[in-house]
Amino acid sequence: MKNFTLLGGLSPAQFLRDYWHKKPLLIRQAIPGFKPLLSADALFKMAARDDVESRLITHFKQEWKVENGPIATVPAISKKDWTLLVQGVNLHDDMADALLRQFSFIPDTRLDDLMVSYATDTGGVGPHFDSYDVFLLQAHGQRRWKIGAGQDLTLVQGSALKILKNFTPEQEFVLEPGDMLYLPPQYAHDGTAIGECMTYSIGFRAPAFQELGEAFLQFMADSIDLPGRYADADLAPTKHPAEIGRNMLSQISDALNKVRFTDDDVAIFVGEYLSDPKATVFFESPPRPLTLSRFTAAIAKRGVSLSRKTQMLYRGKHLFINGESFAAGREDKASLCVLADNRKLDGQAASVVSKDVLEALYTWYEDGWINLG
Repeated sequence: MKNFTLLGGLSPAQFLRDYWHKKPLLIRQAIPGFKPLLSADALFKMAARDDVESRLITHFKQEWKVENGPIATVPAISKKDWTLLVQGVNLHDDMADALLRQFSFIPDTRLDDLMVSYATDTGGVGPHFDSYDVFLLQAHGQRRWKIGAGQDLTLVQGSALKILKNFTPEQEFVLEPGDMLYLPPQYAHDGTAIGECMTYSIGFRAPAFQELGEAFLQFMADSIDLPGRYADADLAPTKHPAEIGRNMLSQISDALNKVRFTDDDVAIFVGEYLSDPKATVFFESPPRPLTLSRFTAAIAKRGVSLSRKTQMLYRGKHLFINGESFAAGREDKASLCVLADNRKLDGQAASVVSKDVLEALYTWYEDGWINLG
């Protein structure tokens, strides 16, 4: 797959300039001849696992119901109006991860996951909008999409799903396998299966500033240093014992105003926050890990690659991996940035890393964060 095919003849720069965050784009045969990466049975088995996030959505007798996973059993395939959503399929399947990485012209800090939606005839989740950008790639069968801009975003009250109350479609498309529809944030859409179908959603992270602010304050709590203690040696008798005094407020305000954060603090917070694995992500250590000397010899021949579940980022001298951060010197950073950007280091590059980097790689290998080869 090449980007000019994936984006319908547009370069990534053209797409980002003209469409990203701005308007929809329908791409016929973005991936010509595309076939599902997983069978329906394999998807059902994945949804039954407790380390996989999944939801079963039914619309039987005109009533929406949502069941959160693990989903032990699904309705009969012959029964209409149900949908199975499986999040983070890229975390559990190499081919799904490779598909997600085709969108690496978008920074890893924004790329979220690949969700698979399996639906029987007329199945869907109702008209809705997402708070993030999304690519909807048809993998199997057909799905009819109705979309509309400038919609009233009022939701149906009391529904199990966030369904738009007054959806008025402006365009309609039927997607075949290999076709893809891009939608910017808050662009209303409604997808309905035509027969049995599977759609792959490539979604992006767009954290709310409130969420970031709360997390940042928790992050900074560990580094705040405010010496001293409140004192009032010149305290005078009060006629209003329940009133908070002006001097107390002034002292506390002056102390709190000493709390400062730097661009470096923000960078470390963002790196740790965005690389931190989701709660459903678990790493598996190798059953019989190599010794350090054998590991060293092995990576010189085979190189290393990041686990599908590992997120590695960097900014300036700081590197971040799975929620942890550390500073690296210029030479060490060079090799680690290659690993972060390409998600792998070949044998030649791995054979010349410093002792510090080698020890870090070995620790990550023992933790299941990286793989040989």
